[in-house]
Amino acid sequence: MNLLPKTHQEFSQKHYWENFFKKRGTKAFEWYGEYPELCGHLHKYIKPKDDVLVVGCGNSTLSSDLYNIGYNKITNIDISEVVIRQMLNLHQILRPDLKYIQMDVFNMTFTDESFSVVLDKGTLDALMPDDKPETLDKILTYFKEINRILKIGGRYVCISLLQKHILDFVLDYFPSNNWMFRVVRCLEAEKKNENENSLPVFMIVCTKFRCLPQKILEISMCGSEKMDRLENLEDVSTVIFDIQQAAFICSGLRRTNMADENDVSFDLYRPKDVAPRYTIHVVDVPHDHKYSTYAAFVVPQGREVEWMFSTSKGRKHLAKMVKYNRLAIITMHRGQVYDSLESIQSELQEAVCEIAPEGLTGKILFLSLGTDVGQRMIRCEGNSTLSGKYIVEDVEINPKEKFRRLFYMSSQFVVQSEAKLKTIKTKKGVLKEVVDHLYLTCKHHVYMSIATKIGIPNTPSSVAVVGLGGGGLCMFLRKFLPQVNITAIDIDSDMLEVAKTWFDLKVDNKLHVTINDGIEFLHTAAENGTKFNVILFDVDSKDTSIGMSCPPQGFLQPTVLQNVIKCLVEKGFLVINVVMRDESLRAPLLTDVVSKFSTVASYKLEEDLNEIIICSPYKYDKNNLRSKVKEANNSFDEFLRKNKVQQRDVDEINHFIDNFHFSVT
Repeated sequence: MNLLPKTHQEFSQKHYWENFFKKRGTKAFEWYGEYPELCGHLHKYIKPKDDVLVVGCGNSTLSSDLYNIGYNKITNIDISEVVIRQMLNLHQILRPDLKYIQMDVFNMTFTDESFSVVLDKGTLDALMPDDKPETLDKILTYFKEINRILKIGGRYVCISLLQKHILDFVLDYFPSNNWMFRVVRCLEAEKKNENENSLPVFMIVCTKFRCLPQKILEISMCGSEKMDRLENLEDVSTVIFDIQQAAFICSGLRRTNMADENDVSFDLYRPKDVAPRYTIHVVDVPHDHKYSTYAAFVVPQGREVEWMFSTSKGRKHLAKMVKYNRLAIITMHRGQVYDSLESIQSELQEAVCEIAPEGLTGKILFLSLGTDVGQRMIRCEGNSTLSGKYIVEDVEINPKEKFRRLFYMSSQFVVQSEAKLKTIKTKKGVLKEVVDHLYLTCKHHVYMSIATKIGIPNTPSSVAVVGLGGGGLCMFLRKFLPQVNITAIDIDSDMLEVAKTWFDLKVDNKLHVTINDGIEFLHTAAENGTKFNVILFDVDSKDTSIGMSCPPQGFLQPTVLQNVIKCLVEKGFLVINVVMRDESLRAPLLTDVVSKFSTVASYKLEEDLNEIIICSPYKYDKNNLRSKVKEANNSFDEFLRKNKVQQRDVDEINHFIDNFHFSVT
């Protein structure tokens, strides 16, 4: 496989790695492979003319297999007198030159520089079950003995599972003592034991030099002859660990159904790439005998941010829709080149086979939404002082649908702003793409617009929108409620220029933009007695570590909510777009809001993480407020009809009305 896997952070080393090794006992030492699986690597680093010492030989057939094809200078040692006697009796007639000596690897009696190769198949792992000080002292003695008996240019060839404490110690000793360090993955050995709960098998090759001008660290993880050179020890550790974690998860996936759990995901990299090429989400649904067993689904470029592909609930829905008990959902990454669905299938076939349910063999079927890989065109790249690097790109969903999206690269799978593009003919007859401001691409903007309408009387009114983004919500409100004065507040002046240049934001006498911190704006407005009929919070948090990405927690502080109340007219509304990944945060949020406002109502979007919370300092009668919601909803749909905009379906409207929950204090 020409791709390197890397699991996502939820699969911690402690949970998946240490517990496994506590349970494995000695069974692991059966997983290293024998001569047929290892010969491709062994022949590369061990030549027939070499003087070879096999340490901890046990009763392995590896030495006799090498002897049979012309390696006749092999010495085997083991601490067990019994096993040495058995092996001598076994080979004395057919292989009289194959030497077996009872000897302790910590105190070898060979003269200095006696061998050109020391071959260790699992012995290091057996000698180093932990990283206790007394164990490390013993292994240091072992390595010094290897250093002593090897000639300059000699190789220590060690086949190991490379647990972290072993890899750390190997990397600490050999590269620092003028040894060239290589590590290759023994894929053939792994494939032989693919029906076991095995981990990746590695071969480290440490070559002894008198002096190296710099550390030489090389890896080959994909079964190819090509070696990749890495810059530092940490890079080696990271590559090895990622492969071990991904392999362990894949092994578990072959035997486990995760229908009751969230999906598992990991990234695939090309060797030496720092950016991933693919992300694979493995989704299981409750077993249905009418469904097929397993398939892979390639998401076209640009579609990965949609609900069906970007959320766990959406991916479960997709698996049920295509009727597969397991689905590997594959997304492509920005900045990579993909030729065709056929080339993607060829590139990923081995990877998707690794996570197939147990017993399933042969090629895996690939599904997609169309016949191509999708199109993604970068229109603008920039760097905002406040938001960091950002990108504006156009994505073609189908020949009749094209969207423009703004992403922050710090969270590049979260759409910050989105607009539908339409083609118009100018007065000169030239076709031109422009933003369709009558089309709300973000579903939560539909319900924020309806909520805004609830608080707008027939008299002149004003609305404050905290969070401009690309300006899509503001531009829609400008058309939906033409009599209203709209003030948009955004802290990032760079985003205002993006909104004007790429999302066709038009500032006029009814739509103003203020560059200011939203909290500061509300504080000043409250002090000045500025009043609004509706205030909308549509602002995201820059802190991705918390379970609520909208709004930032600072906007829900008591002093901020009190300023909101001071800024609202008597029967005005605060409308909050809430995006919550940690459901435990919802109850405290509602408690804070209910403690300040006399009326609180909410609507949870069915296919998104968004929830719209509507608050008022005025104590509305529940029936009266419900009536206002229906009137606003009807006005919204009538506006769409008049402008020949695709209408919402009946089920969507009914869901909104039926699931609009009140919490009137």
